[in-house]
Amino acid sequence: MSSVYERELKGILEGDEKTLSKITKTCSALEKGNYYLTQQKPFIVVRAAGSFGVDLVALRGDISFLMEIKSSTTDTLHFSSVDGKLQRQAEKMQRECERTKTLPVYGFRLKGHGGDSWRLFSMEISQLEGRAKILHNRLPKLGISKNGNFIMRWDDGLPLSDFLMYLCR
Repeated sequence: MSSVYERELKGILEGDEKTLSKITKTCSALEKGNYYLTQQKPFIVVRAAGSFGVDLVALRGDISFLMEIKSSTTDTLHFSSVDGKLQRQAEKMQRECERTKTLPVYGFRLKGHGGDSWRLFSMEISQLEGRAKILHNRLPKLGISKNGNFIMRWDDGLPLSDFLMYLCR
C-alpha cells in the first residue's frame, strides 16, 4: 500500500498537475500554493527498486536527497516493530548517507488526515555540506526511544507544504 504514497509524493515533487489537484483539495490556500510551487521548480524523482530502505531519489540542480516513505493511520511509528526491520533499514540508510554525504529524508503520510497530511523528518548525519546541510538543519530529526530505536511522531514533523515553500521560492 505504501507504493500508492510513493507515487503520490513523486507526483508532488515533480509538479504533476493531476497529483497536485487531487492532494490539495482539503488543504488551506497557503498549503495549496506551496504545493504548486513545485511546478516552477520540479524535481526528477526516481522510485528505487528493492528494499534498500530508500523509496525515492529526488534530484534537482541545487539539491538532491534520498527519501523513505512511511504511512500509518496512527500518528506514531515505532521502528522497533515488525521484528526490527524498520530499525535495521533506517540504520543502513543513516550509514550510507553519512558515507556518501547525502541528505536522508523520511516522509510520513498520515492516512485519513485532511489538509497537509505529509510530515518530513531527517536523521543525524554529520558529513553534509552546502544546501543539503542547511536543509538538514531545518528538518526535525527522528526521535529515539529508551531502547535506542527510531520513532516518528507525525506531530513533530515539518509539514510538506513548508518544506516545498523553502525549496521552491
